[in-house]
Amino acid sequence: MRTFLPTVGFLLLLLLSHYGGLTGATDAEHSLRATDSHTHRHRRHHGHRRGEEFEYSALSCRAYSASLDEFGAVGDGVTSNTAAFRDAVSQLSRFADYGGSLLFVLAGRWLTGSFNLTSHFTLFLHRDAVLLASQEESDYEVIEPLPSYGRGRDTDGGRFISLLFGSNLTDVVITGENGTIDGQGEPWWGKFKRGELKYTRPYLIEIMHSNGIQISNLTFLNSPSWHIHPVYSSNIVIQGLTILAPVTVPNTDGINPDSCTNTRIEDCYIVSGDDCIAVKSGWDQYGINYGMPTKQLLIRRLTCISPDSAVIALGSEMSGGIEDVRAEDIVAINSESGIRIKTAVGRGGYVKDVYVRGMTMKTMKYVFWMTGSYGSHPDEHYDPKALPVIQNINYQDMVAENVTMPAQLAGITGDEFTGICISNVTITLSKKPKKVLWNCTDVSGYTSGVTPEPCQLLPEKQPGTVVPCNFPEMPIPIEEVKLQRCYTRRRHM
Repeated sequence: MRTFLPTVGFLLLLLLSHYGGLTGATDAEHSLRATDSHTHRHRRHHGHRRGEEFEYSALSCRAYSASLDEFGAVGDGVTSNTAAFRDAVSQLSRFADYGGSLLFVLAGRWLTGSFNLTSHFTLFLHRDAVLLASQEESDYEVIEPLPSYGRGRDTDGGRFISLLFGSNLTDVVITGENGTIDGQGEPWWGKFKRGELKYTRPYLIEIMHSNGIQISNLTFLNSPSWHIHPVYSSNIVIQGLTILAPVTVPNTDGINPDSCTNTRIEDCYIVSGDDCIAVKSGWDQYGINYGMPTKQLLIRRLTCISPDSAVIALGSEMSGGIEDVRAEDIVAINSESGIRIKTAVGRGGYVKDVYVRGMTMKTMKYVFWMTGSYGSHPDEHYDPKALPVIQNINYQDMVAENVTMPAQLAGITGDEFTGICISNVTITLSKKPKKVLWNCTDVSGYTSGVTPEPCQLLPEKQPGTVVPCNFPEMPIPIEEVKLQRCYTRRRHM
């Protein structure tokens, strides 16, 4: 027997009592539907006079749901729906303390500017739903720079707010049936290249100072800049994403966890003109002063194509520290480098306790790349005595084909990168490889079972024997978090 949560009418009475009366109720408020959020048994999809019931997986299920069209939205690809999205989220935010709410975006092309998310909220996109990001600068509020950066990434001063934005939130889910969020970034790319922008370009999603975030089962296209940017947040699950941008357009990073704790990124396919995943924690003195590291990060089952950048980059903005990063089952195709560590004098901070294993690469410029002279700075006030610490970096069980240069490892004079371990790695060279296959300066560590033969600064630990690098056995907390099976109803148009 099925049990539903309290009716919306009863809930509205509670709200009226709590708020002392609500005025200006819309038709959408009265059409909010109770949702069966039971998660303990599997049920087949079936028709229903109020709509088809459907199943999805989420960190949290919701008690109530509504469709975007109920708030006056028009999915013709031309009509602006910014007001409808904002109204929908505002109305649904009232249910945060009563089991949360879900906003269903039906099939259609929904043009919108920026809108804010709310707590205990799910945004769900139908498989044929496309959110089209407005190309008008006026649809994006200008907000302050991140305190750990001190300025915008593109320009001094402020930055355009992201398409989907949230701050100080709890329990936010952005998911769907592989619906699409299209950043329509081409005009932004042109303005940036021509130096016509006064502020930093918007991202597609930025969620900051928040806890409990899920972004899953969606396709992201053509962001003006970075696609997904969780920052100053914790307990994050990002899974099942397809992210596509032209490989010739820089700064279109796929996923950038930034000063975040306990994050899981898995089962993603990314094609980008920049790093597929870039791990960050603040820029020079601003990041040092803010002091919030990225730690407990798991990346697995990632496929990346990035001809001019890295599959996974650590830095270059790493001044708050990066630690306990684990990556496994990674596929890289036609990319500049596999794992790249980027830092510089003035960064301070650290990158330590990095573990990568089970990586397959084909057509690469570099397999391993460490850069100690990635010299961009926010301003002239950085501390040239602030040297980064790079230590305990572990790579194991890798195969790479058609490689131009196995390794370019350049530490900092007087600030050696230490504790590098590379084990059980086979690299096949391209038809025209570099003359120097391993270029190593200011680094130390050891190798085991690596071909071609590494540089002298990374000697064989026990010749004739493959000695594995040390990988942690205990999982990080987010690795054991399971998504719930949730049910709701969708109304047919």
